[in-house]
Amino acid sequence: MPRPPDTGRRTSPLVVLVHTVTFRQARQFVPAVIPIVAATGLGGGAWTVAALVVGVTLLSLGTAALGWWRFRYADGPASVVVTRGLLSRSVRTVPNDRIRGVEVETPLLHRLLGLVRVRIDAAAGAVNGKDEELVIDGVPRAEGDRLRAAVLTHRSGPVAEEGAEPAAEEEFARFDNRWLFYAPLVGSYLAVPLAGVGALFRLAQELPARFQPDIDGVQISGVGALLAVLAVALVLLVAGSVIGAAVVNWGFRLTRRGGSLVAARGLVTRRHTELEIDRIRGWTLSEGLGMRWVRAARAGALVTGLGDAARRGQLLPLGPREEARALGIRLVPEPGPLRPHPPAARRRRIVRAVTAGLLVTAAGAVTTPLLGWWWVLVAGLVLLVLGVPLGLGRYAALGHASGEGSFSVRSGWLVREQAVLQDRAVVGWQVRQSPFQRRAGLATVVACVGAGSGGYAAVDMAADEVGAFTAAASDQWARTFSARAE
Repeated sequence: MPRPPDTGRRTSPLVVLVHTVTFRQARQFVPAVIPIVAATGLGGGAWTVAALVVGVTLLSLGTAALGWWRFRYADGPASVVVTRGLLSRSVRTVPNDRIRGVEVETPLLHRLLGLVRVRIDAAAGAVNGKDEELVIDGVPRAEGDRLRAAVLTHRSGPVAEEGAEPAAEEEFARFDNRWLFYAPLVGSYLAVPLAGVGALFRLAQELPARFQPDIDGVQISGVGALLAVLAVALVLLVAGSVIGAAVVNWGFRLTRRGGSLVAARGLVTRRHTELEIDRIRGWTLSEGLGMRWVRAARAGALVTGLGDAARRGQLLPLGPREEARALGIRLVPEPGPLRPHPPAARRRRIVRAVTAGLLVTAAGAVTTPLLGWWWVLVAGLVLLVLGVPLGLGRYAALGHASGEGSFSVRSGWLVREQAVLQDRAVVGWQVRQSPFQRRAGLATVVACVGAGSGGYAAVDMAADEVGAFTAAASDQWARTFSARAE
């Protein structure tokens, strides 16, 4: 018989220490403390600062202990219930059939104390539109594994019989540490080290004179100094991006366990994300501009109702393009080679790409004889010349295809993304035509789906192909609608 739902479960008392150190509950009182400090000042010197530190620590400890005492969770065959709240009591119930995935993460402080944090992706429509997940923070590792298994078992069907053998594990993908050298070509991995390099140079400028290095005996010309700074910045950027990619993706492994895909990753914070295969509606292949130079790509799953899909839905965070594509095809087959868009789409992309250069060139032609601003004319000509390959590159990214049970669209230049979706994923179509598109016989068709970003577009495809494409890439209801429209 099914086990009755657990009632009154609490997290580990050790989580009080975690929340005290991180000031998790005490943060809501910060807006009230700041005006008090501003009004009273710190005239007492070191004793006042010490008293303030002790007071804030005690406040954090008290709120953390009260938050732990007020937090309870229960998991049963029908739903998961979380009760929390310091000043106002909140009880949230999520039916198991609305759960899209479970993630177990282990930050560094949790790992030292033997705790984990369980995130249950709940596509149940939170009241404020922000809480799309249940977070049970600070349970022992064994309890986290039990909770993950129980939630997924209840979600997928009856509770398994005790003593039953666990499902066999099949490896889908494993991260090769050599792929970390792709990281300097990925914009997201460059963002943090770029900010860090800027902060270091800013800090060096603000240092007092006595702390700055004595370089009087070093003779460096202006060009040499610039090259040295650029070399140091380049080394820091490359090293920072590689280290950042390693911290996030270290030990990445994607396996199939029963009816779920389990992804494990992370060096400092270890994360285990579990997705139900039956809810996967397709996959995406993303290639940044730098990644295309070395034939690298990312693969992600499109799962209905999954929150933070860009991170949780990753099938391969970074790797060779062919391996990423092969991994996606194992889940949803490709419909076939992409069909190129008509020459009118190429002309449209080139015209849009050179428009900025034409405007700047025209401005330079006026300002050069009047004001002597020759550099405006030069900048316009450079933009005009660069606009042609830019337009051709944007056109080369366009494509669409439909096949038996799936369809595919691709677009983008800085980040080229191809989406492969099952026909059953489509919940509607949107066809857009600007006046310029109507004159050129083009249209943009958006497949509305309940997964990923919610819509995927075939940009500037031939208008006379729209009906056939939407009918071939849809279930019977869309085919009937298309036939009636014709």
